Amino acid sequence: MNKQKHITRRGFLKKGAGLAGGMITFPYLVPSSALGKAGGVAASNRITVGFIGVGGHGRGMNLRSFLANADAQAVAVCDVDPNHLNTARDMVNKKYGNNDCATYKDFRDVIARNDIDAVVISTPDHWHVPISIMAAKAGKDVECEKPTLTIRGGRVLVETMKRYGRVFQWSTEDRSVDVYHRMCELVRNGRIGKVHTIRVELPSGPHNPGNPASMPVPKGFDYDMWLGPAPWAPYTKDRIHWNFRWIQDYGGGQLSDWGAHLLDGAQWGNDSEYTGPVEVQGKGVFCEGGLYDTAKEYNIEYKYADGVRMIVKSGTPSLRFEGSEGWVGNRGWRGKLQAEPKSILDSVIGPNEIHLYTCRAGEQRNFLDCVKSRKECYFPPEIGQRCFTIAHIGNISMLSGRKLKWNPEKEQFINDEQANRMLSRSMRSPWRL
Repeated sequence: MNKQKHITRRGFLKKGAGLAGGMITFPYLVPSSALGKAGGVAASNRITVGFIGVGGHGRGMNLRSFLANADAQAVAVCDVDPNHLNTARDMVNKKYGNNDCATYKDFRDVIARNDIDAVVISTPDHWHVPISIMAAKAGKDVECEKPTLTIRGGRVLVETMKRYGRVFQWSTEDRSVDVYHRMCELVRNGRIGKVHTIRVELPSGPHNPGNPASMPVPKGFDYDMWLGPAPWAPYTKDRIHWNFRWIQDYGGGQLSDWGAHLLDGAQWGNDSEYTGPVEVQGKGVFCEGGLYDTAKEYNIEYKYADGVRMIVKSGTPSLRFEGSEGWVGNRGWRGKLQAEPKSILDSVIGPNEIHLYTCRAGEQRNFLDCVKSRKECYFPPEIGQRCFTIAHIGNISMLSGRKLKWNPEKEQFINDEQANRMLSRSMRSPWRL
Protein backbone atom coordinates (compact mmCIF):
# COMPACT_ATOMS: atom_id res chain seq x y z
CA MET A 1 0.00 0.00 0.00
CA ASN A 2 1.22 3.50 -0.75
CA LYS A 3 2.90 4.80 2.41
CA GLN A 4 1.70 8.32 1.69
CA LYS A 5 -1.81 7.16 2.49
CA HIS A 6 -0.75 6.71 6.12
CA ILE A 7 0.64 10.22 6.59
CA THR A 8 -1.89 12.18 8.61
CA ARG A 9 -2.57 15.84 7.96
CA ARG A 10 -1.32 16.71 11.43
CA GLY A 11 1.92 14.80 10.89
CA PHE A 12 2.35 16.60 7.59
CA LEU A 13 1.91 19.99 9.26
CA LYS A 14 4.40 19.16 12.01
CA LYS A 15 7.01 18.26 9.44
CA GLY A 16 6.44 21.52 7.61
CA ALA A 17 5.94 23.81 10.59
CA GLY A 18 9.48 25.14 10.60
CA LEU A 19 9.50 25.91 6.91
CA ALA A 20 8.67 29.21 5.29
CA GLY A 21 5.11 29.73 4.12
CA GLY A 22 6.22 30.48 0.58
CA MET A 23 6.59 26.84 -0.57
CA ILE A 24 4.20 27.21 -3.47
CA THR A 25 5.20 23.89 -5.10
CA PHE A 26 5.34 21.64 -2.02
CA PRO A 27 3.48 18.40 -2.92
CA TYR A 28 0.32 17.29 -1.17
CA LEU A 29 0.87 14.32 1.13
CA VAL A 30 -2.71 14.35 2.37
CA PRO A 31 -5.35 11.74 1.51
CA SER A 32 -8.01 12.85 -0.96
CA SER A 33 -10.64 12.58 1.77
CA ALA A 34 -8.96 15.48 3.57
CA LEU A 35 -9.49 17.59 0.50
CA GLY A 36 -13.24 17.18 0.68
CA LYS A 37 -13.29 14.72 -2.26
CA ALA A 38 -14.56 11.75 -0.31
CA GLY A 39 -17.82 11.19 1.48
CA GLY A 40 -16.15 11.10 4.87
CA VAL A 41 -13.01 12.63 6.33
CA ALA A 42 -10.94 10.74 8.87
CA ALA A 43 -10.53 12.59 12.15
CA SER A 44 -6.73 12.52 11.75
CA ASN A 45 -7.08 14.40 8.47
CA ARG A 46 -9.35 17.17 9.67
CA ILE A 47 -8.04 20.62 10.50
CA THR A 48 -8.96 21.35 14.09
CA VAL A 49 -10.14 24.92 14.55
CA GLY A 50 -10.75 27.19 17.53
CA PHE A 51 -13.01 30.22 17.13
CA ILE A 52 -12.11 33.41 19.00
CA GLY A 53 -14.96 35.92 18.95
CA VAL A 54 -18.32 34.38 18.10
CA GLY A 55 -20.67 37.34 17.83
CA GLY A 56 -23.01 37.86 14.89
CA HIS A 57 -20.45 37.67 12.08
CA GLY A 58 -18.20 35.25 13.93
CA ARG A 59 -21.07 32.75 14.06
CA GLY A 60 -23.22 33.66 11.06
CA MET A 61 -20.38 33.80 8.54
CA ASN A 62 -17.18 32.26 9.89
CA LEU A 63 -18.31 29.48 12.21
CA ARG A 64 -21.17 28.49 9.92
CA SER A 65 -18.86 28.37 6.89
CA PHE A 66 -16.24 26.20 8.57
CA LEU A 67 -18.89 23.82 9.90
CA ALA A 68 -20.01 23.31 6.31
CA ASN A 69 -16.55 21.97 5.34
CA ALA A 70 -16.09 18.31 6.22
CA ASP A 71 -12.31 18.61 6.54
CA ALA A 72 -12.59 21.22 9.31
CA GLN A 73 -13.37 20.24 12.90
CA ALA A 74 -14.55 22.98 15.25
CA VAL A 75 -13.35 22.00 18.73
CA ALA A 76 -13.50 25.22 20.77
CA VAL A 77 -15.27 28.57 20.89
CA CYS A 78 -14.26 31.65 22.85
CA ASP A 79 -16.04 34.91 23.66
CA VAL A 80 -16.25 37.42 26.51
CA ASP A 81 -20.05 37.47 26.15
CA PRO A 82 -21.68 34.31 27.60
CA ASN A 83 -24.69 34.68 25.31
CA HIS A 84 -22.50 34.55 22.21
CA LEU A 85 -20.41 31.78 23.72
CA ASN A 86 -23.33 29.49 24.52
CA THR A 87 -25.03 30.05 21.18
CA ALA A 88 -21.83 29.16 19.30
CA ARG A 89 -21.24 26.08 21.47
CA ASP A 90 -24.75 24.86 20.73
CA MET A 91 -24.22 25.37 16.98
CA VAL A 92 -21.11 23.20 17.05
CA ASN A 93 -22.59 20.48 19.21
CA LYS A 94 -25.73 20.29 17.09
CA LYS A 95 -23.63 19.95 13.94
CA TYR A 96 -21.60 17.03 15.32
CA GLY A 97 -24.33 15.45 17.44
CA ASN A 98 -22.34 15.54 20.68
CA ASN A 99 -21.40 17.82 23.57
CA ASP A 100 -17.66 18.00 22.89
CA CYS A 101 -17.22 21.67 22.02
CA ALA A 102 -15.08 23.41 24.64
CA THR A 103 -15.87 26.97 25.73
CA TYR A 104 -13.48 29.68 26.88
CA LYS A 105 -13.60 33.35 27.84
CA ASP A 106 -9.84 33.86 27.52
CA PHE A 107 -8.44 33.38 24.01
CA ARG A 108 -5.08 32.36 25.47
CA ASP A 109 -6.65 29.10 26.60
CA VAL A 110 -7.56 28.35 22.98
CA ILE A 111 -4.13 29.04 21.49
CA ALA A 112 -2.45 27.09 24.32
CA ARG A 113 -4.11 23.85 23.16
CA ASN A 114 -1.67 21.65 21.25
CA ASP A 115 -4.50 19.82 19.50
CA ILE A 116 -5.75 22.95 17.73
CA ASP A 117 -4.23 23.58 14.30
CA ALA A 118 -5.81 26.92 13.38
CA VAL A 119 -7.79 29.76 14.88
CA VAL A 120 -10.42 32.02 13.39
CA ILE A 121 -10.49 35.50 14.95
CA SER A 122 -13.72 37.53 14.74
CA THR A 123 -13.15 40.10 17.47
CA PRO A 124 -13.30 43.92 17.33
CA ASP A 125 -10.46 45.46 15.31
CA HIS A 126 -8.24 46.43 18.23
CA TRP A 127 -7.75 42.74 19.08
CA HIS A 128 -6.96 41.48 15.55
CA VAL A 129 -3.21 42.00 15.57
CA PRO A 130 -2.37 41.01 19.18
CA ILE A 131 -4.32 37.73 19.04
CA SER A 132 -3.06 36.85 15.56
CA ILE A 133 0.56 37.36 16.64
CA MET A 134 0.14 35.28 19.80
CA ALA A 135 -1.55 32.52 17.83
CA ALA A 136 1.24 32.45 15.23
CA LYS A 137 3.89 32.22 17.93
CA ALA A 138 1.96 29.30 19.41
CA GLY A 139 2.16 27.46 16.07
CA LYS A 140 -1.34 28.14 14.78
CA ASP A 141 -2.39 29.11 11.30
CA VAL A 142 -4.76 32.08 11.37
CA GLU A 143 -7.82 33.42 9.62
CA CYS A 144 -8.64 36.84 11.02
CA GLU A 145 -11.37 39.34 10.33
CA LYS A 146 -10.27 42.60 8.77
CA PRO A 147 -8.91 45.27 9.29
CA THR A 148 -5.95 46.27 11.46
CA LEU A 149 -6.20 49.15 13.95
CA THR A 150 -2.88 50.80 13.00
CA ILE A 151 -0.34 50.70 10.20
CA ARG A 152 2.62 49.82 12.40
CA GLY A 153 0.67 47.09 14.15
CA GLY A 154 -0.17 45.61 10.77
CA ARG A 155 3.48 45.63 9.74
CA VAL A 156 4.42 43.69 12.89
CA LEU A 157 1.77 41.12 11.99
CA VAL A 158 3.13 40.74 8.44
CA GLU A 159 6.67 40.17 9.69
CA THR A 160 5.50 37.75 12.39
CA MET A 161 3.69 35.53 9.90
CA LYS A 162 6.81 35.43 7.73
CA ARG A 163 9.07 34.65 10.66
CA TYR A 164 6.95 31.78 11.93
CA GLY A 165 5.94 30.43 8.51
CA ARG A 166 2.23 30.55 9.26
CA VAL A 167 -0.65 30.47 6.78
CA PHE A 168 -2.71 33.62 7.29
CA GLN A 169 -5.92 34.83 5.66
CA TRP A 170 -7.55 38.21 6.14
CA SER A 171 -11.20 37.24 6.16
CA THR A 172 -13.06 38.96 3.35
CA GLU A 173 -15.11 37.40 0.58
CA ASP A 174 -14.80 39.94 -2.22
CA ARG A 175 -11.93 38.17 -4.01
CA SER A 176 -14.21 35.14 -4.35
CA VAL A 177 -17.18 37.18 -5.65
CA ASP A 178 -17.50 36.84 -9.42
CA VAL A 179 -18.40 40.47 -10.20
CA TYR A 180 -15.25 41.84 -8.51
CA HIS A 181 -13.00 39.12 -9.86
CA ARG A 182 -14.30 39.70 -13.39
CA MET A 183 -14.05 43.50 -13.06
CA CYS A 184 -10.44 43.36 -11.93
CA GLU A 185 -9.41 40.85 -14.60
CA LEU A 186 -10.87 43.09 -17.31
CA VAL A 187 -8.94 46.07 -15.95
CA ARG A 188 -5.69 44.16 -15.44
CA ASN A 189 -5.87 42.85 -19.00
CA GLY A 190 -6.21 46.33 -20.50
CA ARG A 191 -9.84 46.24 -21.60
CA ILE A 192 -10.37 49.87 -20.57
CA GLY A 193 -6.93 51.02 -21.66
CA LYS A 194 -4.69 52.86 -19.20
CA VAL A 195 -6.42 53.46 -15.88
CA HIS A 196 -6.50 57.09 -14.81
CA THR A 197 -9.28 57.22 -12.16
CA ILE A 198 -10.74 54.82 -9.61
CA ARG A 199 -13.99 55.69 -7.85
CA VAL A 200 -14.93 54.00 -4.59
CA GLU A 201 -18.07 54.60 -2.57
CA LEU A 202 -18.56 53.17 0.92
CA PRO A 203 -21.50 53.42 3.34
CA SER A 204 -21.87 56.38 5.67
CA GLY A 205 -22.39 56.10 9.40
CA PRO A 206 -22.86 56.06 12.30
CA HIS A 207 -26.26 57.72 12.23
CA ASN A 208 -26.38 58.68 15.90
CA PRO A 209 -23.70 60.06 18.24
CA GLY A 210 -23.77 57.18 20.76
CA ASN A 211 -24.62 57.40 24.42
CA PRO A 212 -21.49 57.72 26.61
CA ALA A 213 -23.35 57.29 29.91
CA SER A 214 -21.84 54.58 32.11
CA MET A 215 -23.93 51.44 32.65
CA PRO A 216 -23.55 48.32 34.81
CA VAL A 217 -21.57 45.56 33.12
CA PRO A 218 -23.91 42.65 32.24
CA LYS A 219 -23.54 39.54 34.36
CA GLY A 220 -20.86 37.22 33.05
CA PHE A 221 -19.52 39.69 30.50
CA ASP A 222 -15.72 40.04 30.78
CA TYR A 223 -15.51 43.73 29.99
CA ASP A 224 -11.85 44.12 30.97
CA MET A 225 -10.90 41.44 28.45
CA TRP A 226 -13.11 43.07 25.83
CA LEU A 227 -11.17 46.33 26.29
CA GLY A 228 -7.86 44.46 26.26
CA PRO A 229 -5.08 46.71 24.89
CA ALA A 230 -7.41 49.70 24.43
CA PRO A 231 -7.55 52.50 27.04
CA TRP A 232 -9.83 51.91 29.99
CA ALA A 233 -13.30 53.40 29.50
CA PRO A 234 -16.61 52.96 31.34
CA TYR A 235 -18.98 50.29 30.07
CA THR A 236 -21.92 51.27 27.90
CA LYS A 237 -23.85 49.11 25.46
CA ASP A 238 -23.15 51.69 22.75
CA ARG A 239 -19.43 50.91 23.00
CA ILE A 240 -19.42 47.15 22.42
CA HIS A 241 -20.32 44.58 19.77
CA TRP A 242 -21.34 46.19 16.44
CA ASN A 243 -20.82 49.72 17.78
CA PHE A 244 -17.07 49.38 18.42
CA ARG A 245 -16.31 50.40 14.81
CA TRP A 246 -17.50 53.98 15.46
CA ILE A 247 -14.83 54.60 18.13
CA GLN A 248 -11.20 55.27 17.21
CA ASP A 249 -9.85 53.27 20.16
CA TYR A 250 -11.28 50.11 18.56
CA GLY A 251 -11.86 50.81 14.85
CA GLY A 252 -11.74 53.25 11.97
CA GLY A 253 -15.37 53.75 10.99
CA GLN A 254 -16.82 52.72 7.66
CA LEU A 255 -13.67 53.83 5.86
CA SER A 256 -11.68 50.94 7.33
CA ASP A 257 -14.59 48.55 7.91
CA TRP A 258 -16.12 48.64 4.42
CA GLY A 259 -12.92 49.91 2.88
CA ALA A 260 -11.31 46.54 3.57
CA HIS A 261 -13.61 45.19 0.86
CA LEU A 262 -13.76 47.77 -1.91
CA LEU A 263 -10.36 49.42 -1.38
CA ASP A 264 -8.91 45.96 -1.85
CA GLY A 265 -10.82 45.66 -5.12
CA ALA A 266 -9.38 49.00 -6.18
CA GLN A 267 -5.85 47.83 -5.39
CA TRP A 268 -6.41 44.48 -7.10
CA GLY A 269 -7.65 45.97 -10.34
CA ASN A 270 -5.01 48.71 -10.28
CA ASP A 271 -2.17 46.18 -9.86
CA SER A 272 -1.02 48.13 -6.81
CA GLU A 273 -1.78 45.54 -4.12
CA TYR A 274 1.84 45.46 -2.94
CA THR A 275 2.24 49.23 -2.74
CA GLY A 276 -0.07 52.20 -2.28
CA PRO A 277 -0.77 55.89 -2.94
CA VAL A 278 1.83 58.60 -2.48
CA GLU A 279 -0.55 61.41 -1.55
CA VAL A 280 -3.83 61.77 0.34
CA GLN A 281 -6.20 64.62 1.13
CA GLY A 282 -9.51 64.10 2.85
CA LYS A 283 -12.37 65.91 4.51
CA GLY A 284 -14.81 64.28 6.88
CA VAL A 285 -17.90 65.00 8.92
CA PHE A 286 -17.61 63.65 12.44
CA CYS A 287 -20.24 62.89 15.07
CA GLU A 288 -20.45 65.43 17.88
CA GLY A 289 -21.84 65.44 21.39
CA GLY A 290 -21.64 61.73 22.05
CA LEU A 291 -19.48 58.64 22.24
CA TYR A 292 -18.63 58.11 18.59
CA ASP A 293 -15.64 59.86 17.02
CA THR A 294 -15.03 58.31 13.59
CA ALA A 295 -16.01 60.08 10.37
CA LYS A 296 -19.63 59.47 9.39
CA GLU A 297 -19.22 61.14 5.99
CA TYR A 298 -16.01 61.51 3.98
CA ASN A 299 -14.54 62.61 0.68
CA ILE A 300 -10.93 61.63 0.13
CA GLU A 301 -8.64 61.82 -2.87
CA TYR A 302 -5.53 59.68 -3.23
CA LYS A 303 -2.83 59.89 -5.87
CA TYR A 304 -0.52 57.07 -6.97
CA ALA A 305 3.03 57.55 -8.24
CA ASP A 306 1.94 56.84 -11.84
CA GLY A 307 -0.69 59.57 -11.70
CA VAL A 308 -3.76 57.39 -11.09
CA ARG A 309 -6.31 59.16 -8.89
CA MET A 310 -8.57 57.32 -6.47
CA ILE A 311 -11.61 59.16 -5.13
CA VAL A 312 -13.26 57.63 -2.06
CA LYS A 313 -16.49 59.02 -0.66
CA SER A 314 -19.47 57.99 1.44
CA GLY A 315 -22.53 56.83 -0.48
CA THR A 316 -23.66 53.59 -2.09
CA PRO A 317 -21.07 50.78 -1.98
CA SER A 318 -19.57 50.94 -5.46
CA LEU A 319 -16.36 50.40 -7.40
CA ARG A 320 -15.51 51.83 -10.82
CA PHE A 321 -12.35 51.98 -12.95
CA GLU A 322 -12.03 54.63 -15.65
CA GLY A 323 -9.43 54.33 -18.40
CA SER A 324 -8.32 55.78 -21.70
CA GLU A 325 -10.61 53.41 -23.64
CA GLY A 326 -13.67 53.12 -21.41
CA TRP A 327 -14.84 52.24 -17.92
CA VAL A 328 -16.06 49.24 -15.95
CA GLY A 329 -17.69 49.09 -12.52
CA ASN A 330 -20.86 48.46 -10.55
CA ARG A 331 -23.32 50.13 -8.17
CA GLY A 332 -24.23 48.43 -4.94
CA TRP A 333 -22.24 45.69 -3.23
CA ARG A 334 -22.14 42.74 -5.66
CA GLY A 335 -24.13 44.89 -8.07
CA LYS A 336 -24.36 43.91 -11.74
CA LEU A 337 -21.24 44.63 -13.77
CA GLN A 338 -21.54 47.64 -16.10
CA ALA A 339 -19.19 49.05 -18.70
CA GLU A 340 -18.84 51.56 -21.51
CA PRO A 341 -18.45 50.54 -24.23
CA LYS A 342 -20.74 47.63 -23.41
CA SER A 343 -18.66 45.31 -25.59
CA ILE A 344 -16.15 45.20 -22.72
CA LEU A 345 -18.56 42.90 -20.87
CA ASP A 346 -18.34 40.29 -23.65
CA SER A 347 -14.56 40.21 -23.65
CA VAL A 348 -12.93 36.82 -23.14
CA ILE A 349 -9.79 36.58 -21.02
CA GLY A 350 -7.41 34.42 -23.06
CA PRO A 351 -5.36 31.53 -21.68
CA ASN A 352 -2.14 33.52 -21.88
CA GLU A 353 -3.55 36.63 -20.21
CA ILE A 354 -3.71 37.52 -16.51
CA HIS A 355 -5.94 35.22 -14.46
CA LEU A 356 -6.30 36.51 -10.92
CA TYR A 357 -6.08 34.10 -8.00
CA THR A 358 -9.42 33.35 -6.37
CA CYS A 359 -11.44 30.62 -4.69
CA ARG A 360 -15.08 30.56 -5.72
CA ALA A 361 -16.06 28.74 -2.52
CA GLY A 362 -14.92 31.67 -0.36
CA GLU A 363 -12.19 32.69 2.02
CA GLN A 364 -12.82 29.89 4.52
CA ARG A 365 -12.42 27.19 1.87
CA ASN A 366 -9.34 28.94 0.51
CA PHE A 367 -7.84 29.05 4.00
CA LEU A 368 -8.37 25.32 4.58
CA ASP A 369 -6.83 24.47 1.22
CA CYS A 370 -3.80 26.64 1.98
CA VAL A 371 -3.31 25.17 5.44
CA LYS A 372 -2.80 21.86 3.65
CA SER A 373 -0.75 23.09 0.69
CA ARG A 374 1.14 25.82 2.60
CA LYS A 375 0.37 28.13 -0.31
CA GLU A 376 -0.37 31.80 0.28
CA CYS A 377 -4.07 32.60 0.75
CA TYR A 378 -5.87 34.92 -1.66
CA PHE A 379 -5.90 37.79 0.87
CA PRO A 380 -2.55 37.35 2.67
CA PRO A 381 -0.94 39.60 5.29
CA GLU A 382 0.96 41.93 2.95
CA ILE A 383 -1.95 42.60 0.59
CA GLY A 384 -4.22 43.27 3.56
CA GLN A 385 -1.66 45.59 5.09
CA ARG A 386 -1.52 47.70 1.92
CA CYS A 387 -5.30 47.83 1.65
CA PHE A 388 -5.90 48.81 5.28
CA THR A 389 -3.13 51.40 5.07
CA ILE A 390 -5.20 53.31 2.51
CA ALA A 391 -8.04 53.60 5.00
CA HIS A 392 -5.72 54.54 7.86
CA ILE A 393 -3.93 57.34 6.00
CA GLY A 394 -7.32 58.59 4.85
CA ASN A 395 -8.51 58.80 8.45
CA ILE A 396 -5.28 60.52 9.48
CA SER A 397 -5.67 63.07 6.69
CA MET A 398 -9.24 63.85 7.76
CA LEU A 399 -8.21 64.19 11.41
CA SER A 400 -5.21 66.38 10.61
CA GLY A 401 -7.16 68.50 8.13
CA ARG A 402 -4.43 68.67 5.52
CA LYS A 403 -2.91 67.04 2.45
CA LEU A 404 -0.26 64.46 3.32
CA LYS A 405 2.61 62.95 1.34
CA TRP A 406 3.01 59.20 1.90
CA ASN A 407 5.99 56.92 1.30
CA PRO A 408 4.54 53.42 0.71
CA GLU A 409 7.96 51.75 0.85
CA LYS A 410 8.89 53.14 4.27
CA GLU A 411 5.24 53.29 5.41
CA GLN A 412 5.53 56.77 6.81
CA PHE A 413 4.49 60.31 6.00
CA ILE A 414 7.06 62.61 4.44
CA ASN A 415 8.14 65.56 6.60
CA ASP A 416 5.16 65.31 8.97
CA GLU A 417 6.05 64.02 12.43
CA GLN A 418 2.63 64.85 13.84
CA ALA A 419 0.97 62.57 11.30
CA ASN A 420 3.61 59.88 11.81
CA ARG A 421 2.78 59.74 15.51
CA MET A 422 -0.68 58.51 14.46
CA LEU A 423 0.74 55.39 12.79
CA SER A 424 0.72 53.46 16.06
CA ARG A 425 -1.06 53.42 19.42
CA SER A 426 0.06 52.72 22.95
CA MET A 427 -1.34 49.54 24.49
CA ARG A 428 -2.82 49.13 27.95
CA SER A 429 -0.74 46.93 30.24
CA PRO A 430 -0.10 43.99 30.22
CA TRP A 431 -0.80 43.75 26.48
CA ARG A 432 1.92 44.36 23.93
CA LEU A 433 2.98 43.19 20.47
